[in-house]
Amino acid sequence: MTTTEQAPAAASAPDGQGGGRRRGRRPLAAVAGLLSAGVALGVAELVAGLIGPQASPVVAVGDKVITLVPEPVKAFAIATFGEDDKIALVVGTLVLIALYAAVLGVLALRRRAVGVAGIALFGVVGAAAAVTGPAGGPLDALPALVGALAGIGALLALLAPLTVPATGTRDTAADDEAPLAERLRTALGSGDRKGAGLDRRRFFLTSGAAVGAAVVTGGAGRLLLRRFDVGGARADLALPAPTSPAAPLSAGADLAPQVEGLTPLFTPNREFYRVDTAITVPQISPADYRLELTGMFDSPRSYTLDDLLGRPDVIERDITLTCVSNTVGGLLAGTARWLGVPLGAFLRENGIQSRSDQLVCRSVDGMTIGAPTRSALEVEDAMIAFGMNGEPLPVEHGFPARMIIPGLYGYVSACKWMTGIEASTYDAFDVYWTERDWAAQAPIKIASRIDTPAPLRRFPAGRRAIAGVAWAQTRGIGAVEVRVDEGPWLPAQLSPQVDADLWRQWVLPYDFAPGSYQLTVRATSAEGEVQTEERAEPFPDGSSGLHSIRVIAS
Repeated sequence: MTTTEQAPAAASAPDGQGGGRRRGRRPLAAVAGLLSAGVALGVAELVAGLIGPQASPVVAVGDKVITLVPEPVKAFAIATFGEDDKIALVVGTLVLIALYAAVLGVLALRRRAVGVAGIALFGVVGAAAAVTGPAGGPLDALPALVGALAGIGALLALLAPLTVPATGTRDTAADDEAPLAERLRTALGSGDRKGAGLDRRRFFLTSGAAVGAAVVTGGAGRLLLRRFDVGGARADLALPAPTSPAAPLSAGADLAPQVEGLTPLFTPNREFYRVDTAITVPQISPADYRLELTGMFDSPRSYTLDDLLGRPDVIERDITLTCVSNTVGGLLAGTARWLGVPLGAFLRENGIQSRSDQLVCRSVDGMTIGAPTRSALEVEDAMIAFGMNGEPLPVEHGFPARMIIPGLYGYVSACKWMTGIEASTYDAFDVYWTERDWAAQAPIKIASRIDTPAPLRRFPAGRRAIAGVAWAQTRGIGAVEVRVDEGPWLPAQLSPQVDADLWRQWVLPYDFAPGSYQLTVRATSAEGEVQTEERAEPFPDGSSGLHSIRVIAS
């Protein structure tokens, strides 16, 4: 071939022609996919702001993920992230969406139809998750579907500058006169055509518009969702005075002010642990609240919040709650002063039948908690609670009302946002956690924890307090002992006994010489039962074993 034959070919080679140029556009196509996902999610949030938080595709899909993932994965998430497990789930979901969108963008560079189908599939999945949710309805499909349409439009607009026709390779006037069906086939067909060029300026301008659309729609959606917030109504709620107040605290009942690092006797509401499956905190207006009694009752009825607040038998009790996911030495336990209605009396006045051995408690978010009927009737301080530490229940802890049965782990006793109690049997109904092979009966095991000194932290040698908390609800703590290395068990000083349902603080002053020490604690219940040394994981009925830490004095 002559030189004059080669020149025209080189001169006519457009930007983007050839494998190298195509590869150069793929990162931009991935960005296009990411931005189109951002637009889709932003528009979906905007529409969800008009319908309700349960309609958000991210929330709906996240709720389904929580339901479907295996129990070992959930246990790992709680053990790793603790109360931030739901944040980790949402972040993980968004990361997966981002990866999916980036791959779609690259694939759509060659075949637009692949990108359109991929975003449409995402919309269908989100719509199905929202509609089939516990509070789902037909309208809840709209955010995901409208968001998917917006995402498709954004993707096609963002990819167009990456495959502009090279000069002289296309008759735009003829294209404008082509039938609509043919133009659609062209738009959804092969995008990476031979002779296609790249208009970077147009791409970046379109990208800026997409970012703006995603931010504005998403932000507007979040603002609209604020109208569902019940914080104002909660703040205006007046709690009744208890007819049966909590036992008074003696002087010096809380040792925390005297011992640095010791857990306070009462846990502030803002610091109280929270473990549940709700991606977004349910918002129930006090005026709309209803508690429905169904099943094996002689006279089942519905109660409003005013009905509960206006009862003459309101009680106030100090109770420690513990999550079954709490590991040995873990922090998923807390104490509060609770205000509510005595559960046993409440059930009896509605004629609960003796054949019932399980209360199926239903939350507004669809969660079912199975509580043993016998415990609900016989545990003296069991209640339907609506107050916590002198104020209405915080929204994240079950506002307007929740169940509490001392002596049982929360997953069989502490239904939050409770809207229904069905008197049933274990044979007739498997609740959420027993379906996943957690134990149906789950009494809280004796537990103790070292709060201070902190593990693996250096501190000055000399006299120092070893301190922590211990609990054994409904039985009470009778003694706590500490062992230093392989030495004898040393008795610790206990805080004054307030109530068997309340944990007790313990303190042991000890003279540390410079060196490394292994500290171990064990508790004995007021009934004489010694905490077991046998190690067990939280699944299926709570962890066990002695808390032991390594400390260093220097």
